Amino acid sequence: MTATVEPEENVEKPSRMGLVIGLVMALAGGGAGFYATYSGLVSGLIGGSGHAPTAEAQATEGADAETPRADVGFVPLEPITISLGPRAESRYLRFSAQLEVAPAHASEVEYLIPRIMDVLNIYLRALDPLELEEPAALLRLRAQMLRRVQIVTGPGYVSDLLVMEFVLN
Repeated sequence: MTATVEPEENVEKPSRMGLVIGLVMALAGGGAGFYATYSGLVSGLIGGSGHAPTAEAQATEGADAETPRADVGFVPLEPITISLGPRAESRYLRFSAQLEVAPAHASEVEYLIPRIMDVLNIYLRALDPLELEEPAALLRLRAQMLRRVQIVTGPGYVSDLLVMEFVLN
């Protein structure tokens, strides 16, 4: 019998250098993106000032906050009282709010108050009572209610929803 010896093939493992370089580049890009956002470079590109306000600008803003603005009006909403059901620790939710509108649109928004109240009543009634008792619930609820009001009134009519009363009783 003849023994045949086959030459060993040098099998090279694939290099992981490309993977390492890709990972380093991804980390560098992420760090650069964070720095650009944190330092204000990104806000400068999208229309922001790109720098922190000076002490004079902050003082001017404080003075503006004290004087009434003529370009803002408020439309009060009637208080809403909702029973929360047997699963809740509290029995009732009492809610009242005001809508921030442009004075030119105040009468149009007042005309839609019955629809707005309907949307808010339905939304608040559909909430889980345990959800209302969470510490951060009011912020989330406010955003959701504002979005629903803006859908009813149309874009550009209501700029904010101000919560005047939110009492779980």
